[in-house]
Amino acid sequence: MEEVTDPNSASFVPLHQRIAVFDNDGTLWSEQPNYFQYFFTLDRVKAMAAQHCEWASLQPFKAVLENDTEALKQSGDHGLTQLIMATHSGLPVDSFDVLVLNWLATAKHPRFNKPFTDLVYQPMLELINYLQAN
Repeated sequence: MEEVTDPNSASFVPLHQRIAVFDNDGTLWSEQPNYFQYFFTLDRVKAMAAQHCEWASLQPFKAVLENDTEALKQSGDHGLTQLIMATHSGLPVDSFDVLVLNWLATAKHPRFNKPFTDLVYQPMLELINYLQAN
């Protein structure tokens, strides 16, 4: 970090060219037993079920509504894609942001029984703060 931020260094990188990239698999927040987005999707299915009576008998929605994790696993990536498309599509970005923020205000991780916003990695927060300052 010192070399890329020192204008006298051969490794200097101008501020406007500095970027840091983080992937989303447990680097910034907990991914076990599943990603936060997974839990958000399941909660959205449950919240939207009253407007979709057909979901009570249609997999993978039925599995979510009955808390049938085995049936949900069996639906695989295709089933998860169906859930995400049904719960995330057709919304303006601002509306989706409001849904997520409202969910984050009350949702708790099923394994840790803590708000999802509390389940971040402190060293990563420190690194992000350091990188922003430099």
